[in-house]
Amino acid sequence: MKELLKEDKLLEGIKRIHMIGIGGSGMCPLAEILNAKGYILSGSDNNESDPLKRVRKLGAKVFMGHSADNIEGAELVVYSAAISEDNPELVAARNNGIPTMERSHLLGALTRYYDNVIGVCGTHGKTTVTSMITQILILNKREPNAVIGGKLPLVNSNGVTGNSQTLVCEACEFVDTFLQMSPDVSVLLNVDNDHLDYFKTMDNLVKSFSKFVAMSSLCFVNGDDELALKAANSSNAKIITFGFNKTNDYYADNIVSGRYGFSFDVIRNGEKRGHLDMHIPGRHNVLNGLAAFCVCDDMGVAPQGIADAVKTFTGAGRRFEFLGEYNGFTLADDYAHHPTEINATLKAAKELDYKRVIAVFQPFTFSRTALLKDDFIKALSVADKVILTSIMGSREINTYNIYSEDLAKELPDAVVVDGFENIADYIIKTANEGDLVITMGGGDIYKAAHIVQEKLG
Repeated sequence: MKELLKEDKLLEGIKRIHMIGIGGSGMCPLAEILNAKGYILSGSDNNESDPLKRVRKLGAKVFMGHSADNIEGAELVVYSAAISEDNPELVAARNNGIPTMERSHLLGALTRYYDNVIGVCGTHGKTTVTSMITQILILNKREPNAVIGGKLPLVNSNGVTGNSQTLVCEACEFVDTFLQMSPDVSVLLNVDNDHLDYFKTMDNLVKSFSKFVAMSSLCFVNGDDELALKAANSSNAKIITFGFNKTNDYYADNIVSGRYGFSFDVIRNGEKRGHLDMHIPGRHNVLNGLAAFCVCDDMGVAPQGIADAVKTFTGAGRRFEFLGEYNGFTLADDYAHHPTEINATLKAAKELDYKRVIAVFQPFTFSRTALLKDDFIKALSVADKVILTSIMGSREINTYNIYSEDLAKELPDAVVVDGFENIADYIIKTANEGDLVITMGGGDIYKAAHIVQEKLG
């Protein structure tokens, strides 16, 4: 086992852990891993959710709402970043001398309890690649553990517990939380201009990725991405590159567009190593498939075993997730919330056989929308029609004087609609047979799609 930090040792000699916000997508997989390690769990949340149902099945005692009484008997209290400092459970824990640990610190601690931690980082594609690697390892009987940012349909969960020393983790750069981790293998997919409200400059962002890579002994990096390569080369890790360019250690060749996605040969050091048939649309997913192949090939998984697992991978939850056909139009949902992701998703949608692509987009955070306004407009213009919600401010106040109407007036066919019920009604009224309607955003826009399903299901 790796050397533990002082904070990590909070997990030793205790049995009872209380988790504030236990139903969150980031907390639930950690609860599953802690449960597998024998801890007795309790937790609280404000809203019912699928992750909360899974946590209950583990035997955890779950409280709806937050109260100081909920932490009774806890020896450690874990909280998510969304929990405010005046949360009654957090306040009670600190007043009673009960140790507390923020979610990213808990994940960091858990990475030091495994011998083979694979940390997947980058501005785009983390959830897809983490999910794909996990699926390949599960189907090839490697029994991995995993913490994923979205739901993996194979296991209907974003957390996996197995009987191996391998832990596959999505590593998010937001406010440098991934620097809490101790990866043995890092996967760097790309570096793009996101979270600059925190990083301020692209140089700072690159340095942060470089620090993450430097903690690993081996890094798989997108050799076609100049900034990703710069970050990786600034570390002392062994570098293996992948990409479209034939100068990479692994590259995609003979790329052919199919009904569900692209198929291609995987070339390693000039020789054919395998062949992948992707069942997720978009040219960007060629790189994601290639990244997953590299990692699993290095672990000794047979190329055919990788190919068979990838062929059954239809995407992670909220990553170009097809929800069904209603009134003749197809409904899909995607997490895309950055212009690069929106552009990639909409271009992938346009490659498919639909009459129109209708984007339903929820801008996420005022700072990102203001900073990348022109890029958002350009990306959204790929769609035939755009429906916008109001900006979801999340942790921010609108000091930027930015509104969804500022995007809409620059797009040829765009409208701003408030309220998920109203959006669902607007979709039902305007979508025609043969259209693809895709809800997009990092917030809760998926609720609008679910309302459409309820009304037309």
